[in-house]
Parts: sequence; structure tokens; C-alpha cells
Amino acid sequence: MVRLWVILGVAAVVFTIYAAVDCALFDRSRIRGLPRGWWIVVILLVPIIGGLLWFLVGRGRAIRVGRVFPHASAPDDDPEFLRRLRADAEHEERIRRLEQELAELDDDTPSDRPRPDDALGSDHRRNDGPEAPGEPGTSGRPDA
Repeated sequence: MVRLWVILGVAAVVFTIYAAVDCALFDRSRIRGLPRGWWIVVILLVPIIGGLLWFLVGRGRAIRVGRVFPHASAPDDDPEFLRRLRADAEHEERIRRLEQELAELDDDTPSDRPRPDDALGSDHRRNDGPEAPGEPGTSGRPDA
């Protein structure tokens, strides 16, 4: 009989220590009922009952993130999904318009058309040959 009381006493001490450590390390935002310090006092002064109260009352459940609706719903019932679809369609339309404007600008390149100065007979050649300033000339040294 003494052996049973010793085993129960050791189990009560282990349970109390476990409950106190769990309370001390538990996330502050999930503790319910009393502040953390008071829970530790209750657990230590009323060993078995304090630990049971901590696990049943004081220890809050984890908050589930990402669950908006309590039941599964189809994507077309989800207003956030529909809002995202609308925004994506508007974005795609804007990109299409910008690409069209860029294509129109590319069609108007001046390389195809004669320049107005060329019609007057002036010579506007690019000076990018070997005799251009800063380029090595026939002597191999850069021109100034």
C-alpha cells in the first residue's frame, strides 16, 4: 500500500511540474481566465486540481488561420475569388492596351521614312566609321 502512495505522490509531483512548465512556456495570447503568474500560483498551491484547471480552462486552443468559411464552398461562391478574377481581367486588359500602343509606336519608326532634312538635300550620315571621334583611326590611336 505504501508503494502505491509513493507512486501516486511521484505522479502528482511530475504532473504539477509539467503543468507549471507548460504554463510558463505557453503563448501569452492564448492563456485564458487568469494571467500567467496567477495560473502558476494556482498550479503550485493546489497541485492536482490546479494542473487540471490549467489544462481544461486556462490553456486556450490554437487559432486556425486561413479558414474563412465553416463549410467548403465552390470557387464561384467565394467573393474574394471573384474579386481576384475581376482584378486579373482588368490587369490583362490594361496589358493588352499597352502592348497595342507599343506596337503602334513601333510601326511609326522614323527609320522607314525619309527625314524632312533629307528632302532638302542635306547630308546627315552617322559618324560611326573608323574616323569617328574617340575611335582608333588609321594610326591606331584615338582621335581627339
